[in-house]
Amino acid sequence: MPALGWYLLVLAVAAGVTAAATMPARAVASKLGYVDIPSDRKMHECDTPYGGGAAMFIGVCVAVAVAALVPALRVYFVGSSEMLGVLLASAAIFIVGLIDDFRSMSAPAKIAGQVLAASILYFAGVTMYQLKLPFAGFIVLTPGVIPLITALWVVALTNAINLIDGLDGLAAGLVAIAAGSLAVYGIELQRLGLLPIQNIGPLVAVIACGICLGFLPFNFHPARIFMGDAGSLLLGLLMSASTMVIGGRTAPASGVTFFFFAPLFIPFFILGVPLVDAAFAFVRRTARGQGFHAPDKDHIHHRLVRLGHGHRRTVAILWVWTALLCGFVLYPLFRPKANPFVPFFALALGVGLYTWFHPGLRRGDQDAAEDQDDVLVPEESQAPGRFGANGSEVQ
Repeated sequence: MPALGWYLLVLAVAAGVTAAATMPARAVASKLGYVDIPSDRKMHECDTPYGGGAAMFIGVCVAVAVAALVPALRVYFVGSSEMLGVLLASAAIFIVGLIDDFRSMSAPAKIAGQVLAASILYFAGVTMYQLKLPFAGFIVLTPGVIPLITALWVVALTNAINLIDGLDGLAAGLVAIAAGSLAVYGIELQRLGLLPIQNIGPLVAVIACGICLGFLPFNFHPARIFMGDAGSLLLGLLMSASTMVIGGRTAPASGVTFFFFAPLFIPFFILGVPLVDAAFAFVRRTARGQGFHAPDKDHIHHRLVRLGHGHRRTVAILWVWTALLCGFVLYPLFRPKANPFVPFFALALGVGLYTWFHPGLRRGDQDAAEDQDDVLVPEESQAPGRFGANGSEVQ
């Protein structure tokens, strides 16, 4: 299998090219009026240029070209059209996001563009072939089901990344952590012989991580440039491709507890924050009789800000949660003795997230605290004019 140094080279190229292209893209976006204007549902306070998505796409193209020139990485290109399919699907989803940034596409049109990108992946062979379900073993997918699952998976992940892109640096940081963890996971599976050497998943994840690292310094609060839908949909597409070919092609591993559930649940761990946020948004907006793409300010990051966390602290908290979830994927892979405890730790994290972010539970705690304050504070201490400013009693 390719040496780790070659993956690091592709990572550096993706990051470096994206960083080098970001400020020129910002300048072009400003001249074209390709900017995000503040509104009551957005967190930024001044006009901010888009263009980060274009810089990311350039980073993807150059990184793929460099990887194709590296002899040790040609195994991903020789006799396979999968990397070409990822590149063409990336171009399609980037154009969809670019149009949406300029003209605000309707929800059906946007989903149609995502399905188009998913179709390109499917015809190029970038999809999952099997699933491993608890208590059911490996299930080989029939040819008639694979296109539907591919489309649903791409639509789910692209929208999840798009919805979480609401604070400076949030989406880029989350995907950088998730993609980096997925790359390490896939490379280790290849080393163990549980994932074919020609599986493109680790390489795609490395490229996704690289473009996020290159863009993040310009996007962290206060952001000088936004990725826009062109960038967030691109990241969702790359994560869709890498998770499908890793999670849907892992070989059976009898006697290893972790692999009993890992292939199916890997994406739900490493992308837990955006997927949970997207699920809550779907339920919330459906209950209100709104469309899924109806904007609101009830996402996880909005709730954290309302709880009193600042912009940067909110982003850091969600980064840490993503890192913890990714740790649950990676640690048992390298320390098999921890396998039996992973589901319980994951459940504890889920309960903690639900308790922390559920507005009703938080509101109940605040009301209880206020009632307790009313009981404990003596009535005479609340009387106006009873005490002076320095705490001395007023005669």
